[in-house]
Amino acid sequence: MPVEPPIETPGSLADAYGLLAGSTAEAPLTPIAGGTDVMVRITGEIGAPPGRMVDLSRLVELRGVTVDGGAVVIGAATTYTQIRRSDACREHLPALVEAAATIGAAQIQNRGTLGGNIANASPAGDTLPVLLALDASFDVGGPRGERTIAAADFWVAYRRTALAPDELILRIRIPVAGGREARFRKIGTRRAQAISKVVLAIAWRESQHAPAGRWSEVRVALGSVADRPIRASATEAVLDGTTPNPETADAAAEALAAEIHPIDDVRSTADYRRVVAARALHRIIRDAGGW
Repeated sequence: MPVEPPIETPGSLADAYGLLAGSTAEAPLTPIAGGTDVMVRITGEIGAPPGRMVDLSRLVELRGVTVDGGAVVIGAATTYTQIRRSDACREHLPALVEAAATIGAAQIQNRGTLGGNIANASPAGDTLPVLLALDASFDVGGPRGERTIAAADFWVAYRRTALAPDELILRIRIPVAGGREARFRKIGTRRAQAISKVVLAIAWRESQHAPAGRWSEVRVALGSVADRPIRASATEAVLDGTTPNPETADAAAEALAAEIHPIDDVRSTADYRRVVAARALHRIIRDAGGW
């Protein structure tokens, strides 16, 4: 039988930092909040089980959703259910609300946290392409102080992040000023409670310096098609400066199919992922264009 690792329960963020001061790559202290991913690791069936854990679930400093200037700020320990119920998220971040609604069942959404999804760094993490497409950044901190890491720089390899062993994700900042639109699509085996085969998010602004309806600052982000969440920069270039018409959709879908290089695994084949990702992008552009 697996042995449950010892769990430290700090009463404040300062206490958590004190515990993290002894965390190293060789002897890491594993943060736990909702526990929906970490608890699975205790069995040792999907890698080495954690040796020690620090429970962050009682830290009020890590919870809540606020609007700060031109950004929505979400505490790392905010659950998917809280995101779905947040007026600020529903108003400014409907794509993130939609992504949160696809994760597991109600029990998982009640416990699982946005910070946990980010730090777990699964290529199939449903919220991660949304954060990439929306140019999110993450405030992280530890006993050596705080810093900010852009989402584009955060996931560095398969289940590896830019976090140091003694750092936590504190909050997620998502810029919402300037009229950015975003769309999200997830493809899985079932309509609910499924790990994604392809997850896609796209964001854009309507250009202020071109004819009405043209897209600018386009972001196309994907999960489950590489060893980490990725941006499709070549496809973004095809979409930038265009309008969402049939010709644009065809060109972008063709570009995406050529750009990504998925793998075959137990959930799907590379060819399926390539075709479905292209079709999902085509559908999003069609919906945005209203045709």
